[in-house]
Amino acid sequence: MAGLFLYLTLMKIYLILLLNIFSFTALAQDAPVRWATQETFFEDLAGKDLPSFKGVTINKKTFSNIDLKNQVVVINFWFEKCPPCIAEMPELNNLVDKYGKKAVRFIGITHDSAASAKRFQKRNGYKYQIVSLTKEEIRKLNINHGFPSNVLVGKDGKIIYATANISFSDPKFKAKSMLFEEKLKAILEN
Repeated sequence: MAGLFLYLTLMKIYLILLLNIFSFTALAQDAPVRWATQETFFEDLAGKDLPSFKGVTINKKTFSNIDLKNQVVVINFWFEKCPPCIAEMPELNNLVDKYGKKAVRFIGITHDSAASAKRFQKRNGYKYQIVSLTKEEIRKLNINHGFPSNVLVGKDGKIIYATANISFSDPKFKAKSMLFEEKLKAILEN
C-alpha cells in the first residue's frame, strides 16, 4: 500500500511538472518565430553603435572608429580572394564617384595585410580607403555577415542600414542596393 501511495504521489508531481512545462512552452510560443538569417542579422544592426575597432591603413597608419566621428560612412567588408567582393567593386566605385565629394567617407575593411591590400588597390582601382584588421578583430565587430557586407553609418555613429552585395544590375541584390543608396541620400539631405 505504501508503494502505491508513493507511486501515485510521484505521478501527481510528474503531471504537475509536465503541465507547468507545457504552459510555459505555450506562453513562449505566443510571439512569432523569427529565424536568424543574413537578412535578419542586418536588420538587427539598425540603430546600434558602430563598434570600436583599430586597424592599419595601406600606408601603415593607425586607423580607428574614432577617425570616423561626426561623418557619414559607408563601410565595405571585403578581401582579395573573394569573387563577389571584387564583382561589386565597380558599383562601389560608382558610389564614391557620386557621393565622395558630399561628405561621405568610404572605408574598405579587409583581413588582408596592408601591403597586400595596397597592391590590390593599385591593380584594381578600388576607391575606398582600405583598413586592415585581423580576421578575429573583424569577427569581434559582429557587424558583417559574410563577405562582402556593406554598412551605412550616420554622423552619430549609429548603423542606419546594412546589406550584403551592392549591385544595381543583379536582380538578387538590386532592391537592397537601391534602398542602401536611398538611405544614403536621405542622410545627406538632412
